[in-house]
Amino acid sequence: MNIFVSKNDKADPLKAAFNVLLLSVFLAALFWFALSRAGVAFNFAYLSAYKFRMADGFLMTVCLSAASLALSLFLGILCAVLQTGKILALRYLSQLYVILIRGTPLIMQIYLFYYIVGTAFGIENRFLSGVLILSFFEGAYVTEIIRGSLLSLDGVQVEAAKAVGFTKKQITTLVILPQMTARTLPALTGQFASIIKDSSLLSLISVIELTQTTREITADTFKIFEPYFVLGILYLILTLPIMFASKRLEQRFLYEN
Repeated sequence: MNIFVSKNDKADPLKAAFNVLLLSVFLAALFWFALSRAGVAFNFAYLSAYKFRMADGFLMTVCLSAASLALSLFLGILCAVLQTGKILALRYLSQLYVILIRGTPLIMQIYLFYYIVGTAFGIENRFLSGVLILSFFEGAYVTEIIRGSLLSLDGVQVEAAKAVGFTKKQITTLVILPQMTARTLPALTGQFASIIKDSSLLSLISVIELTQTTREITADTFKIFEPYFVLGILYLILTLPIMFASKRLEQRFLYEN
């Protein structure tokens, strides 16, 4: 009997729904058991007084993430092109950037940029600082996504396009870009979810996003569990649709299908 399931095999919808429901009930029961054993009783009523502050923090997180996504995408494309270019100094500079950013923790980069680099260049706006920090951090990962996609392109198709008389513009728009989209879009969508989660560390420099708002609420109320539980739910509201979209894009652009 074959115990392995092919990725093209689809489970029966009713069976899948039943198993998801069963798993959800089990996890919920396990969670409430842990709460009862710890003597924790949730009371969310007082959070209604902070709903507008939570909404502002939620909106700030969305704005930070969207701006950082656009800038990190630009940096990623630029550095990926430099790494595959012929100018040796720029290639090494791009490689050094990727190595340093990916090899050091984001928390260190936040402090280093905000208190040293930001001070040196007179960047005092916390929102701008947060966007730049996130963009440079995520840009290194975007660089590797795009560089890997560039290297995976089939040169035979480009040569075939040249043989039938395609211009450079036609080769780029009709051959290279469609393949690049298929290879990078699912990974970039997943990277956007990482940007949203990583934005929570900007609370270290008092950017009033969702996590910093939650920290302020806990400081006001001396209650921890309810605000952070809601914080997790709000991050899931942002990230789960993106993760779902990433999965769908992977299936949509899967070459084997």
